[in-house]
Amino acid sequence: MFGFIKKLFDSNEKQLRNSQVFVEKVNGYEASVSKLSTDQLRERMDKFRKELVPLVKKVPKEDRSSIKARDYKQELPSYERDVISKLQEFMPEVFAIVREVTKRKFNRRHFDVQILGGIILAQGNKLLEVKTGEGKTQIIHLPGALYALTGRGVHMVTVNDYLARRDGEYAGYILSELGFTVGIITPQKSYKFITDEQLKEIKGEEVYEARNALKIANPGDVEGYNLVECTKHDAYSCDIVYGTNNEFGFDYLRDNMAPDAERIVQGELYYCIVDEVDSVLIDESRTPLIISAPAEQANELYQKFAGVIKGLDDIKDFTIDEKAHSAVLTDQGIEKVEKMLGVKNVWEDPRLAYHLENALKAQTLYKKDDEYIVKDGQVLIVDQFSGRVLPGRRYSEGLHQAIEAKEGVEIKKASKTLATITFQNFFRLYKVLGGCSGTVMTEAEEFYKIYNLDSVEVPTNVPVIRKDQVDRVYKNRQAKFDAVVNEIKARHEKGQPMLVGTTSVEISELLSRMLDKIGIQHEVLNAKHHEREAHIVAKAGESGSVTIATNMAGRGTDIKLGGTDAPEEEFGKVKKSGGLYVIGTERHEARRIDNQLRGRSGRQGEPGESRFFVALDDEIMRIQGGQMIQTLMERTNIPDDMPIESKLVGGAIERAQKRMEGYHFDIRNNVVKYDDVMNQQREIFYTRRRNILTLESEAQKILSGKDEGVKKDIEFPRYISDEIMIEIEDLLEGRSADGAKMDSEKLIDDFLDFSDDKIILEAFIKLSKSDDRLKVKAQDVEKFTPRNHLIKAIGGRDQNEVRELLVKTTQEMLEAKQREQGKPEFLNVAKIVLLQSMDQLWSDHLDAMQDLREGIGLRGVAQRDPLVEYKNEAFNYFDELIKSTRSSFVRRIFKVRRVEQQRSPVNVKTNVDQIQDMLTGSREMVDAVKGFLQSKAKRTATESQKSSASPKRQETVVHDTKVGRNDPCPCGSGKKYKKCCGR
Repeated sequence: MFGFIKKLFDSNEKQLRNSQVFVEKVNGYEASVSKLSTDQLRERMDKFRKELVPLVKKVPKEDRSSIKARDYKQELPSYERDVISKLQEFMPEVFAIVREVTKRKFNRRHFDVQILGGIILAQGNKLLEVKTGEGKTQIIHLPGALYALTGRGVHMVTVNDYLARRDGEYAGYILSELGFTVGIITPQKSYKFITDEQLKEIKGEEVYEARNALKIANPGDVEGYNLVECTKHDAYSCDIVYGTNNEFGFDYLRDNMAPDAERIVQGELYYCIVDEVDSVLIDESRTPLIISAPAEQANELYQKFAGVIKGLDDIKDFTIDEKAHSAVLTDQGIEKVEKMLGVKNVWEDPRLAYHLENALKAQTLYKKDDEYIVKDGQVLIVDQFSGRVLPGRRYSEGLHQAIEAKEGVEIKKASKTLATITFQNFFRLYKVLGGCSGTVMTEAEEFYKIYNLDSVEVPTNVPVIRKDQVDRVYKNRQAKFDAVVNEIKARHEKGQPMLVGTTSVEISELLSRMLDKIGIQHEVLNAKHHEREAHIVAKAGESGSVTIATNMAGRGTDIKLGGTDAPEEEFGKVKKSGGLYVIGTERHEARRIDNQLRGRSGRQGEPGESRFFVALDDEIMRIQGGQMIQTLMERTNIPDDMPIESKLVGGAIERAQKRMEGYHFDIRNNVVKYDDVMNQQREIFYTRRRNILTLESEAQKILSGKDEGVKKDIEFPRYISDEIMIEIEDLLEGRSADGAKMDSEKLIDDFLDFSDDKIILEAFIKLSKSDDRLKVKAQDVEKFTPRNHLIKAIGGRDQNEVRELLVKTTQEMLEAKQREQGKPEFLNVAKIVLLQSMDQLWSDHLDAMQDLREGIGLRGVAQRDPLVEYKNEAFNYFDELIKSTRSSFVRRIFKVRRVEQQRSPVNVKTNVDQIQDMLTGSREMVDAVKGFLQSKAKRTATESQKSSASPKRQETVVHDTKVGRNDPCPCGSGKKYKKCCGR
């Protein structure tokens, strides 16, 4: 560990020295670019773009559309390195130009340390530590503009929608001067930045005058005047796109559920900068993004078990392990549950065991106003790291329903996963990745070991003079909170502004009530009021202000002494009082989170102070060894209100934090190893799916004459034919082995499952011209039975001849189907059937992989490596998925029939609507897809209006229903299909 740290800081100094050379080059351009007009600066950028075009054209199309994860240890291909090499050549002048435009626009010249940070991010695959208040927002404009010259897209990732809109608009004012376009994506709406001239034309004179009256100097000053709504596709088409980590991830998943190529919006994942990178890649790394649909209906068992668990004694009936985050019933508890339920063995019925485990977790491990809040009759999850509500996100596997039953609110349907990805795997899809935060170096080892990303710390522009006081440790939490309130009262009287950080909503509200009792005005910022967080935090520097914030919500907003736009005398008054005083009410599990809280004070060389108040019954001390010190305090009879300040206690706290950090790192590292297996499968599956969309789209263009100049074969029909032929080969292999006699009748039964009699008859009539044994007499057409005819036709043929016969028959069936529907329509139907088969089976595969992951640890009991076993089993599962997808497609494509129906202006039932039905269910971030569904509804309504005057015929794809793995078993057992007849 110490060797790594020494190596890390040696590397840090070396990288800073090497980058300093470029800083001097940037400064060397400053005088010359300052003499150029804005139009001339834009012309310089256009020149750079043109020089990059031939290099970008050398990048193969398949590489630009690739969704394969990058290993940042390995070098990029030579054609990619050539592009980056040319960018490095342009970098000094580009940075000087961006600096000049920023200075002209907002009188904010980039400091040398900001240029240094931009250079490091522009090198690619580097993470940057920039202290709070040093201008991360402005730093990322530099590499963003540089990589945007390629025209391949730059994604700027923020932690919430407010910051995406704010930072995107602020960047637009600067970068639009140089010819760049800026887009913004949020779950609700997408926006494009427009210039002041465009604003006047689009929004009118009145809005234009209001915009001109607005003085903008900092990102927080923007008010959205220069943003206009647009489609998500248009937003992604911009040179630089701002959005949240969630929205970028969900758009990736939605693109890989798209019914046709035109619905894919995200484009190439080329260059990305993640703001607050430690929060995204570490704190939220284990939280998967999930798109799901409703599964089974909620039932009364959730409510019944909620009542049962509430009737248990928390000492005698169950035990809780806080460190492992688990709860287990005692023998006495099990007996009591069985008595209340009226059953002999609660574990015999999987349904009862399932509901019992979830109800116990909900009652004992998930606390209201800590892990979740209840608002407007809904259970809303609270982010444990930021304290923010996660709208639409739900716990899986029935846990959320159990919590809803516990709280007595409406129980919503359980969900079935349609698509999922973790942030770890999503951000590794970018070819060049960067990020910044105020606390990167604390997790430098993890960033390197898991992501292969180097971390670099840049110095502050002005030295930090904040005073970080030693912790005050109290015997219990009540004494600690009393001391915090007394400290707030004393500092409030001298006019010093205070920011009080808490670890939960519950504690923030407790402190609020205590301050109300002594008459101190204050603001509370927690998950219940996060809509106002930026404005509250911005005022936290005013004289005498007291702001309570859960887990330092409001990151990304500067706290200025005296308040925003404060007069000089107010700033001096607050500065004289000691600056912003940060109080931490509890040590977090990670030292990094504590440092983030401290870092809100002492920005840009301003005075400040910080102190943590700790109790020996705080969660981290209780879990990680505070009992020894608590016993010592009790034996020495130290009064509750007397704080302890000693190396012994300080060392115990630090050791407890390190143990928790190590524990969580091991978990994350283990998750990556297992998730890499799923990630490889996802890459293969999504690549196959995208290829189908691309091939079908190209085929339709050629058939419609839109690509007349393109001289190439239509690949999609060949793909369909190949899939069918592979299935034929699988049939033959399954019905004969090692030279044994072929089971002709079973082979024929399997083959006849492909299609209906009409298509097979048509194929035989066509083939009979060259093969008398296939001839169907005219008098036999009415009573034609393909089974008997095939048995007769293959009699006496060897295996190769049978293969040739079946292949020819299938080819004729395929051509007959195309003649029946017309080639363009057939290709469209084939694409729909293929995608439906793939998506349904992929969803089932995700469930199967989740079940495998949960149970694979038991292989360790047999002295087998669970990870190796997981990889082997996962390979078999995926191989079966590919085969099942092909088999399902082949057995459906010939049976799809055309149904003529009157198009209804009210209810249009098409195969596309089936995909919409999948997306409208309860899902892990419902708001994230609302825009997509609304736009789809608008399109449908428009089409209906157009067709109401002259009704058209509509083609519908008809197919049989299928029992899902998580659906109730049709046999009536009450179990899930996968646990019963679907085994």
